[in-house]
Amino acid sequence: MSTDFDSVVNRYGTYSTQWDYVKDRFGEANLLPFTISDMDFKAPQGVSDVLIEAAQRGIFGYTRWNNPEFKGAISNWYEKRYQTKVSTDWIVYSPSVIFSVAKLLEQFSDPGDKVVTLSPCYDAFINTVTANDRQLIQMNIDGVMDFSKLEQIFAIEHPKIFLLCNPHNPLGIAWTAEQIEQFVNLCNAYHVALISDEIHLDMVRKGVKMNSVANYFSQLTVQTAVLSSASKSFNIPALGCSYALIPDEKDRLDFLFALKQKNALSSVPYLGMLATIECYNNQELWLDDLRDYIDNNFIFMKNLLKSKLQLDYQIPDATYLGWIDITSLGVDMEDLQAELVKNEKVAIMDGRVYGNGGVNHLRMNLGAPRSKVEDGLNRLVEAVNNLKVGEN
Repeated sequence: MSTDFDSVVNRYGTYSTQWDYVKDRFGEANLLPFTISDMDFKAPQGVSDVLIEAAQRGIFGYTRWNNPEFKGAISNWYEKRYQTKVSTDWIVYSPSVIFSVAKLLEQFSDPGDKVVTLSPCYDAFINTVTANDRQLIQMNIDGVMDFSKLEQIFAIEHPKIFLLCNPHNPLGIAWTAEQIEQFVNLCNAYHVALISDEIHLDMVRKGVKMNSVANYFSQLTVQTAVLSSASKSFNIPALGCSYALIPDEKDRLDFLFALKQKNALSSVPYLGMLATIECYNNQELWLDDLRDYIDNNFIFMKNLLKSKLQLDYQIPDATYLGWIDITSLGVDMEDLQAELVKNEKVAIMDGRVYGNGGVNHLRMNLGAPRSKVEDGLNRLVEAVNNLKVGEN
């Protein structure tokens, strides 16, 4: 590995949601955070170089996203990494993946309509669907996908949209080609639009193959879109640039009308676009190094949880988010969260934040130097042990 991911970078004083504002969610400041899913690593040096060069030019005017360099970088990335043919005509800019979800909810459904997703789910799915006056139906899964259950929900509830997370956050499921084909077939059969959030697509364990829903556009007979960004993979969410792949021309034009005319968003953040182009064109080796490092973080966590808490943790196929089942520990989540925050000064997400399927789970962000991961896990162990001592 040629990239240094062990060095600790001080993120305080950067207006970091995870570090500077941890009190907003946990009620206390100065906690060691493993919360929001950005990473504690510097972005690739090539990104910094491109941004410095742009800053030295000093030109930050209105910027056109509809250019061959931006769209070509995205198209080439899908071809190179996923053997997926993405027409540059399908590509549209959006400020964020969740903004795209919100706009497509409006476009593909009406207020009061039902939206199905798999639970536990990314908490922004819950907030965005309900705040847009749609009914969210959460189908609980526990690492095993029951397609007969999903079909039953489609048949009984008649949803307008199936909101897929591919790969799944927080379970880290890398959906297989066969599974995605089943999603596609069910959506076609029951006339349910398919929106696929693929922001974690690049973050898979070594040897695991990811499959984009874009591979199945030609098979889909319903409205569909794939949403993604370079932000998770290369740790650049603050630069504010994402994109959607929308194969149907009318759907694409409707999305762009909502973006520009309804929401007055026509200019891409210049630095975000430059960073996306740089990452997709030149930073593939950095990403491979990062994935190796994250893989080893998972192995480290698995071994530590086994040796110190006798937990049989299963490493997920994708994402840098650990989903830890604490059921066998016999501790109450409320008590554990209080012990973690008040005494151990560490912030690890309560799984109940992620919907009906999150009971008795923690979501822990492993996108960090090993020393931080080790420190956080040891604080978790100490919290559990303190609670068990208190019970005796």
